[in-house]
Amino acid sequence: MAICSFDLDPVSFSIDLSVGHIAGLKIREGNRTLSPLHRTPWVDDPAARFPEGTPPNVRRLSGDFLCAPFGRNDVEPAPSHGWPANSGWDHVETVSLKNRLTAVFRLQRRVMGAVVEKRMTLIAGHPFVYQEHSFSGGHGAVSAAHHVMVHMADGGDLAVSPKQSARTPPDALETDPERGRSILAYPASTADLTAFPLANGAVADLTKYPVGERHEDFLTLVEAPGRPLGWSVVSRKSEQDRIIVLKRPDVLPVTMLWMSNGGRDYAPWSGRHTGVLGIEDARASPSGHADSCRENELSLSGIPTAFDLAKEPGVVMRQIIGACAAAPGQGRVTDVTAEEDSLVVHHEGGSICRLNYDPGFLAGQFTGKAPGCRSV
Repeated sequence: MAICSFDLDPVSFSIDLSVGHIAGLKIREGNRTLSPLHRTPWVDDPAARFPEGTPPNVRRLSGDFLCAPFGRNDVEPAPSHGWPANSGWDHVETVSLKNRLTAVFRLQRRVMGAVVEKRMTLIAGHPFVYQEHSFSGGHGAVSAAHHVMVHMADGGDLAVSPKQSARTPPDALETDPERGRSILAYPASTADLTAFPLANGAVADLTKYPVGERHEDFLTLVEAPGRPLGWSVVSRKSEQDRIIVLKRPDVLPVTMLWMSNGGRDYAPWSGRHTGVLGIEDARASPSGHADSCRENELSLSGIPTAFDLAKEPGVVMRQIIGACAAAPGQGRVTDVTAEEDSLVVHHEGGSICRLNYDPGFLAGQFTGKAPGCRSV
């Protein structure tokens, strides 16, 4: 498989051109190298066997990728999560400017007639990869999402920007006990992320992972209105780091959580896909492409679930992924805010960590400023 790799201190990443997934991401901090993203165990296993019809997206499942549409593809022919997650990308060019590198890729297929491009940017001294996906031309509407995956060897904490609610779809991911298990209640909804209903009548704290043993679950977090920055931070216990995912809530108004912790017994999962949390920032309904394009539970609440390619020419969605080390005794993350040239991670007890960051990116304009990284 063709893998393209790029490096600009302190970040290096690689793209699997066969499916457009981030195959690897490394972030250097002092004498440590952080590995924020998950790569499934079968991707690099030459002896792996797959059931007939297993889509490329599952065979090559890694890191992060673009879904367009998100989930079920029931409008135009394509595997689940669409051609961006299941077919080839071309490396178009790499543009190197002073202290900045941008790699440009183009999807070999079209999505609803649209040309799809991926731009991945590194800035010297920034512990982030800035990524942008654009749709040029096309017709009709399409849902879309990023699909960040994080692995925790011994669990961790999840902190998120304020949400209106957390809700599960009508049906569980796994309903046949011969194949797998889901433990959340379906459908269910709550505004309290620390007390989500379980199928057995108990509740689970969604801010602590895992929420149970050997389960496969999915739910949608709806962003609270009026916030300029949407964020998710996973603080991993044994890895002693924090993975940071940033978005614009007006563009991607929901964050879907995929909890994969040994809850699928069939190949290639085979009970070995454990400790994984998907953080899927989206404009989508979890029920698939067709549902995203019509009135649905989310859209009836004023939450957009698709991009209209005809009415919104030049659709662009941006997301930022990064990581930093977690200092002992630093406390849980309570907030994330952006300043002129830094991202500020706030912790219980009042300590903060400032990371080199370009706040203009999510608005479509780099500022190019980068102060030093320091903890207070």
